[in-house]
Amino acid sequence: MKSLILLFSIFIAVQSFGQESLSTENAKIIINIFMDGYRAGDTLKMKSVMHPNMTMNRAYLNTEQENILIYIRSSDLLQYAATKGKELDWDEKLNDYIVNSDGNIAHVWAPYEYYMDGKFSHCGANSFTLVYTDESWKILNLIDSLRIGSCKKE
Repeated sequence: MKSLILLFSIFIAVQSFGQESLSTENAKIIINIFMDGYRAGDTLKMKSVMHPNMTMNRAYLNTEQENILIYIRSSDLLQYAATKGKELDWDEKLNDYIVNSDGNIAHVWAPYEYYMDGKFSHCGANSFTLVYTDESWKILNLIDSLRIGSCKKE
């Protein structure tokens, strides 16, 4: 009986700690699925890597140099992607993926350059928080910065 309890305890421990940290390669895959879905207006693709309670924020300086923080509901983000995202000629190029992970949470820092109609528009950074669910890694939060005029682009 003690052997059975020991085996069961080991099995539970392995299941609890068996999940791997989020690798840079897997982070790229997840975030690229999200971004590709956004570009294409494919909300099902976006939702496949979004946590049901995902939130989004944007932080930037306005023209009066005031710090602004806005909250964007995931439903509004999905609606925008499904309508305007398809209509516009835009590209957000992620320049790097810096991944930190601990257990079932991970953070991905991804600086970007944004292009509208093929022309450089602005830059910033995306900060993704991911959580490991019973299914897989999901994006729980996205906050991005937006800088106009302070990017070193020619």
